Amino acid sequence: MSATAGQADGVKSLPDRLGIESGMVVMEIGYDDDVDEDLRDALMDRVGDLVDEDTDEVVDAVLLWWRDGDGDLVDMLVDALTPLAEAGVVWLLTPKAGRDGHVEPSEITESAPTAGLQQTSTLSVGRDWSGARLVTPRGAKQRR
Repeated sequence: MSATAGQADGVKSLPDRLGIESGMVVMEIGYDDDVDEDLRDALMDRVGDLVDEDTDEVVDAVLLWWRDGDGDLVDMLVDALTPLAEAGVVWLLTPKAGRDGHVEPSEITESAPTAGLQQTSTLSVGRDWSGARLVTPRGAKQRR
C-alpha cells in the first residue's frame, strides 16, 4: 500500500500523528539501542537527519526518549526547552507498561508542569513506546 492510499483511507503516518512536517528541525535526546527504529526512520524520511542535544539550532520539536532510572525528568524537560522554538513541542517517549524502563504516568503529569510544560495528548508511537505531547502553556513566556 502506498502512503497516499493509506492517507486516503484515513490512516496517518507517525510523523503526521506527531505533527512533524518536512523542513522542521527535530532534536533527539536519549537515543539508545532500545529506541523504536521504525519511528526514527519515518521521521528522518520526513525531515532528514535528527539533530542532537549539542545543536546550536532552534528546533521545532524535541524527541525525548526517557526511561525509568534515566535521572531527573524535570531537569531533562527544562534542558529540552532551551533550543525549542516558541511554538515547538516536546514528545516525551517512554516505554509502555510492562516494558523495561516503564515510567509511571503520574511522574509525567507531575514533572511537566514543574518544567513549565503541559501535557496535551498521548499516543502509541510503536510496539514498545508511548508518546506524551508536551507544550508551553498558551500565554506563558518561553524561558531563554
